[in-house]
Amino acid sequence: MLITTSRKPSQRTRSFCKSLNRVLKSEYTNRGKMSIRDVLLKSSESGFNKTAIISETKGNPSRIDFYDKKGDILISLDVTVSVPVSKGRVKKRDLAFRCEVDDLSNLGEKLVEILDIPKCRDDSKQENILLLKKGNSEKKAVLKFYDSNGEDTGPRIYILKTGDCKSGFVL
Repeated sequence: MLITTSRKPSQRTRSFCKSLNRVLKSEYTNRGKMSIRDVLLKSSESGFNKTAIISETKGNPSRIDFYDKKGDILISLDVTVSVPVSKGRVKKRDLAFRCEVDDLSNLGEKLVEILDIPKCRDDSKQENILLLKKGNSEKKAVLKFYDSNGEDTGPRIYILKTGDCKSGFVL
């Protein structure tokens, strides 16, 4: 997956994109003056089937739009993020996904498909995991990354709202 930003991103948004690139099988590129069409073409030329564009509000990452190679939006996530200083390393090739809440299983299935990571078969596994947990009332869900030592390594993605453009799914 290619990860990029909206135009003229803040340092915080660029840092978030770089931290996502650190934990996912992806490539981060500066958008510059590229249109969305140009971004999708670059993604395709780089061999990726999906593209994530991170938008911001008041200098903070606020939305992640996932596109397929045709330019159709697969899912949009309204988010807030936390990018702690991380010390651990996620083994990208070994990253697996686990959902802790049945109510979020539809979102989990969609993320597994988009991020191209397998579901974790072992509920006790804590290493190299992307964990989807229930958030508080304002934050509907939280995505946390755990490194090869089982430590929370960041970034944390707090999902406020999500919309699936094809099925009308909303969290």
